[in-house]
Amino acid sequence: RLQLVESGGGAGQAGGSLRLACTYSGYTAINYCMGWFRRAAGKEREGVAAIFTGNGNTWYADAVKDRFTIAQDNAASIMSLQMNGLKPEDTAMYYCAALPGNCYSASWYKREFYPNWGQGTQVTVSA
Repeated sequence: RLQLVESGGGAGQAGGSLRLACTYSGYTAINYCMGWFRRAAGKEREGVAAIFTGNGNTWYADAVKDRFTIAQDNAASIMSLQMNGLKPEDTAMYYCAALPGNCYSASWYKREFYPNWGQGTQVTVSA
């Protein structure tokens, strides 16, 4: 069973940067669509970014495009999310997720497609 563990959350200031990491183990599929989701207080969990481990293709939500960068280090079994230009509205619990197979433009942001989830890491951005 694939296990995912997030790290790197914490407090940041508007305009600053934070880097999240997702360490994964126990994978059985050749490739995965791996994503970052977040859930702000009182809101639904939403897709932030995704990466296909097979070729490194990436997808981003409009709210984070040009500020966040998702990347993978297959040798170290780590997926990361570099968050620059932080805004108070980025405050949320961030989750790492994975599904065996490819990512698709029409579904990478839909949480119901991901069977594997980490426990989450809190990010709080102050103005």
